[in-house]
Amino acid sequence: MDLLQIIVLAIVQGVTEFLPVSSSGHLVIVEDWLAGRGPADQQAELTLNIFLHLGTLLAVLVFYFRPILRLLSEDRRVIGLLFVATLPAVVVGLSIKKLMPELVTNSLLSGCLLPVTGLILLASARLPEGSVDYRNMSYTKALWIGIAQACAVLPGISRSGLTIVAGLSLGLRREAAATFSFLLAIPVIGGAGILEGYELLKTGKLGVQTAQLAIGVAVAMVVGLLALAWLLRWLRQGRLYLFAWWCFAVGAAVIAWHLLGPAVPSTATPVT
Repeated sequence: MDLLQIIVLAIVQGVTEFLPVSSSGHLVIVEDWLAGRGPADQQAELTLNIFLHLGTLLAVLVFYFRPILRLLSEDRRVIGLLFVATLPAVVVGLSIKKLMPELVTNSLLSGCLLPVTGLILLASARLPEGSVDYRNMSYTKALWIGIAQACAVLPGISRSGLTIVAGLSLGLRREAAATFSFLLAIPVIGGAGILEGYELLKTGKLGVQTAQLAIGVAVAMVVGLLALAWLLRWLRQGRLYLFAWWCFAVGAAVIAWHLLGPAVPSTATPVT
């Protein structure tokens, strides 16, 4: 990959990891659109995937620095809630990776599922403002949010969108739902990085220059911070549903691309 491709993918990752439009779906689509990959390119995609997720993980750590620090003191109960909410994604994610890995690399599936995300976001407009803080919710509610997150293993289903809407439907305040969603992203992104890092260690090759990786991480982190601020502003204003129209438009465009254009190989790197 050249530097321009890396920057494009870093921007896509930084924006879509946090906005409710599915980072995995968009990365699969963009990687297929860039096309022209050989074995060396696939190795580069694996490496880049790991490091771009590191960039968005850093964005979460910076943006939610204070809530994360509170996990070590007065909010230790939240660690248990996060553990319970993470379990469904671990079970589903590992099962799909082992039994049907091709699902998470299919750009046509991404195009078909993006409108599903859009419908869920539209439904969120009908949800009343909640009053529950994430620190006080039950383990049962945490589990339900975790089940919503597990559905987002499939490309095109937004992790942030489903977990935030699930939190809102369970009576959480808007900002509380977002905070729990992104605290929940820490073990998910970190766990995916560990698994994919293991695959990278087995090959012993990066496939991308170190300087380019550093630029990709920096771009993904900065763009991720901006995307987080954008999402929270729209969420406070009750405008989360507006992201649905992007999901509908991109989903329709990708489906048309597959139906009307040449066959597209689905060999993109799995993304969580």
